[in-house]
Amino acid sequence: MSEEQLKAFLTKVKGDSNLQEKLKAANSLEDVVSIGKEYGHEFTSEKISQLSEEELEEVVGGNKSHYY
Repeated sequence: MSEEQLKAFLTKVKGDSNLQEKLKAANSLEDVVSIGKEYGHEFTSEKISQLSEEELEEVVGGNKSHYY
C-alpha cells in the first residue's frame, strides 16, 4: 500500500507547483511524510529514501540529499 500511495502522491506533486514548493521547504523525510498525509497519502520515509535521484528531480528538482 505504501508504495502505491507514494506513487499517487508523486503524480499529484508533478502537477501542483504549490505542493512542489512545500516539498522543497521540507527539512526532513518526516516532513515529506507529513505533507503527504495532509494531501491524503500514507507512505513511509523508507519508501522516499528508495527513490532515485532521477525520480526526485522529475518531481521537485531532485535535492534528495537535502533530506539526510
